[in-house]
Amino acid sequence: MGLDDKLGNKSEDLGGKAKEATGKATGNESMENEGKADQGKASVKQAGEHVKDAAKDVKDGLGN
Repeated sequence: MGLDDKLGNKSEDLGGKAKEATGKATGNESMENEGKADQGKASVKQAGEHVKDAAKDVKDGLGN
């Protein structure tokens, strides 16, 4: 996983947490749910990148 991807996923996750916290603090359920959704998207992207990394590791290991 590239550094840009890692930073982007982390940024989306942190933004989602902030949005969720703001929604909770203000009683805005829509914003709170939007923040949770953003965190979920970041997790899915991160999992996909881990799969890519694992596949690359396997491919690199077979090449030796």
